[in-house]
Amino acid sequence: MDQIQHTHVEVRGVKLHVAQIGTGPKVVLFLHGFPEIWYSWRYQMIAVANAGYRAISIDFRGYGLSDHSAEPEKTTYMDLVHDVVALLDSFTIHKALLVGKDFGALPAFILATLHPERVAGLVTLGIPFMVPGPSIVQMLDNLPNGFYIKRWQLPERAEADFGRFDVKTVIRKIYTHFSGSELQVAADDQETLDLVDPSTPLPPWFTEEDLSVYASLYEKSGFRTALTVPYRSFAEECVNTDPKINCPSLLIMGEKDYVLKFPGLEDFIRSGQVKHFMPNLEIIFSEEGNHFIQEQLPEKANQLIITFLNKCSI
Repeated sequence: MDQIQHTHVEVRGVKLHVAQIGTGPKVVLFLHGFPEIWYSWRYQMIAVANAGYRAISIDFRGYGLSDHSAEPEKTTYMDLVHDVVALLDSFTIHKALLVGKDFGALPAFILATLHPERVAGLVTLGIPFMVPGPSIVQMLDNLPNGFYIKRWQLPERAEADFGRFDVKTVIRKIYTHFSGSELQVAADDQETLDLVDPSTPLPPWFTEEDLSVYASLYEKSGFRTALTVPYRSFAEECVNTDPKINCPSLLIMGEKDYVLKFPGLEDFIRSGQVKHFMPNLEIIFSEEGNHFIQEQLPEKANQLIITFLNKCSI
């Protein structure tokens, strides 16, 4: 971990925290989800650097060590996309390989749709093709009202839920909650974070040291932007009505990822419907993988990612 270098780069009026390792001519840019941060890619960054790539991982604006927008509640997915393009420009990187996890896959999909000339290949973990707009809104409408996404779209209720605990406890509860394979739904008089028994141990692959790193980063940023993007920005329309991503692509899904229980999502993947949007997509299911497969099974994830990257050309 000590060999990873940290800097801040100013783009579009905010300073983004950037972690880097490696000096290869091919650049791999990692985009985190929630409650993740640049650190969630620690194993992958070192592995791809050892494989000859330059690895870059950022904290999105409003996350971790990066600045918030002037008005955090007005942050959008397109802000994140424009930030990535500006960051690549600042490093004079004309084309990169993107790796996105959870909601971090959405800016990657948008970028590959709007600026295909900047993307040499695309890997996503835990999320098949989707972009903000009507399709996501429709899917969310079919979820129970007590499901975490719907709850966290409600400003007063979400902030009150999080505000009862210190940051470390919030991260502990969310990581534990999202590591399961089933959808858990809160009752009307129950909050999302109450679904996690305080005595439940951390997953065996997530240490107390890892938790402390995450907590220290979110103590700096808080959750103002994190609750806005992704959860309160899904209605934003970013691309045309029939987007296509033609670059080589890989989707890695854990068989035990709770996301597969979203209405229609598993069939969307297994039936091949997703390839309507990504015709050059390879799909790999990992039998034991959960929603945090890159941290849970880092050697497996590294092998899949590097094998794919080695097939891409810039």
